[in-house]
Amino acid sequence: MSEHYYTREPQTASDRKSLTAELRGFKLQLTSDAGVFSRDGVDYGSRVLIEHMDIPADASVLDLGCGYGPIGLTAARLAPRGHVTMVDINERAVSLAAENAKRNGIANISAMQSDIYAAVEGRRFDVILSNPPIRAGKVVVHRILTEAAEHLNPGGSLWIVIQNKQGAPSARAKLEEVFGEEQVEEIGKDKGYRIYRAKLV
Repeated sequence: MSEHYYTREPQTASDRKSLTAELRGFKLQLTSDAGVFSRDGVDYGSRVLIEHMDIPADASVLDLGCGYGPIGLTAARLAPRGHVTMVDINERAVSLAAENAKRNGIANISAMQSDIYAAVEGRRFDVILSNPPIRAGKVVVHRILTEAAEHLNPGGSLWIVIQNKQGAPSARAKLEEVFGEEQVEEIGKDKGYRIYRAKLV
C-alpha cells in the first residue's frame, strides 16, 4: 500500500514544488512537497472552505490538518490582530506551513506537529478550521468533530468542508449530536462539497 499524507514522518523522497495561489484576494507564494496533502495545488475543497469561512479580525484560530498551510495562512491574513495555530500529524507538512508563513511575511501564526488535538490539549479557540483527512478514516474524522467542542471558546465555531460522497451526511449528524441541531448550519455547497459551521453556545 502506498504511503499517504496522514503519516507522521513521510518516507517518500522530497520533491518540492512552488505554487502561487490567490485566496480571498491575497496572493500567496507556497511551497509544497511529495508526501503532503494536495501537493500539486490548493485542492478544491480547501478553496471552498476558504471562500466561505468567517474569521473575526482578532480571532484565535486553530487550523487542524493544516497541510502546507493555505487555509491557516489565509485565516492569518483575515485576522491581523489574532493568531492562527496550525497543526498536522505530518511533520513535513508542518515544516512547509512554517516556511510558507515566513515566505509570505505572515508572523501571527505558529505551526506544530500534532495527532489531532494532542498538542493543543487544554487550549480553546474562537474558530477551528478543518478540511479533515478523509483517508485517515471515519474514526479520525469523527474525533475531529466530537472533540472540537472541548477546544472552542463559548460562541466559537468549527468550520469543516466535506464531500457528500465522502461522508457529509454522517458528519453533519455527528455535529448535530455534539453541538445540537440548532447550532449546525450548512453555510455553502459547491461541486458536491459541503461547508458546515457548528457553533458552541
